[in-house]
Amino acid sequence: MQCTNEATIIEILAHRTIAQRQKIKEAYKQSVGKELVDNLKSELTGNFEKVVVGLMMPAPVYDAYELRNAIKGAGTDEACLIDILASRSNAEMKEIIATYKKGTDSLEDDVCGDTSGMFQRVLVSLLTAGRDQSTKVDEAQAVQDAKDIYEAGEARWGTDEVKFLTVLCVRNRNHLLRVFQEYQKISGRDIEDSIKREMSGCLEDVFLAIVKCLKNKPAFFAERLYKSMKGLGTTDSVLIRIMVARAEIDMLDIKAEFLKMYGKTLESFIKGDTSGDYRKILLELCGGEK
Repeated sequence: MQCTNEATIIEILAHRTIAQRQKIKEAYKQSVGKELVDNLKSELTGNFEKVVVGLMMPAPVYDAYELRNAIKGAGTDEACLIDILASRSNAEMKEIIATYKKGTDSLEDDVCGDTSGMFQRVLVSLLTAGRDQSTKVDEAQAVQDAKDIYEAGEARWGTDEVKFLTVLCVRNRNHLLRVFQEYQKISGRDIEDSIKREMSGCLEDVFLAIVKCLKNKPAFFAERLYKSMKGLGTTDSVLIRIMVARAEIDMLDIKAEFLKMYGKTLESFIKGDTSGDYRKILLELCGGEK
């Protein structure tokens, strides 16, 4: 690529599925005898490059790549670990773990090497990808779970975080939504408020992320996007990760939730916070106004 035509890159890559982009990579390699991603990396820079490189990866590869960077970089990017591990399904998690292993390391070992305490235990539990997949609600158990969490937190001095972990990381979604209703009845508080009162730091963040994803995953991502752009400066790593990872999954729902929650479009926020080709490709992924 002697002269890079960014408009063409945006036009082609932003309007293809992940599967189609894999075919484009193969065709490129056949016709020029070089890796497309290597060429793109040598020609592009900055946040635009990060988006384009991310778009060229299948979903589990991109998640594994982001997790590896979060762990191996200077300091640990806990927000990245939480965003990915608290929001992926069992099937997605298993694919991520298998993909990560291809780089010779175990994701669990790396996570354990970079985190500690109860936060580490929650992440390890999520990495087992063992959440109950059924849809049935055990009424008596839901009441008991709500009581257990209440007694482990609001009702005592100090918090028994293991109880929170056992309930929030193991039970199925429908059951937990029922637990949250019961919890509200018993404590007079939303479970999220209690987590904020009882926990702090990364542990608070991961439990909140789990609860929010169970209640409404697109709303969780809409809030993460909003927080990445509001105020001074933009947290580009979060903006890029969510826009790339969710583009083919629930972007329409995320956009709808964003508008409902903040009264402004996601596009308008992206326009106001980004510029150049980076802005153009994000707007294309958003699928909205140009």
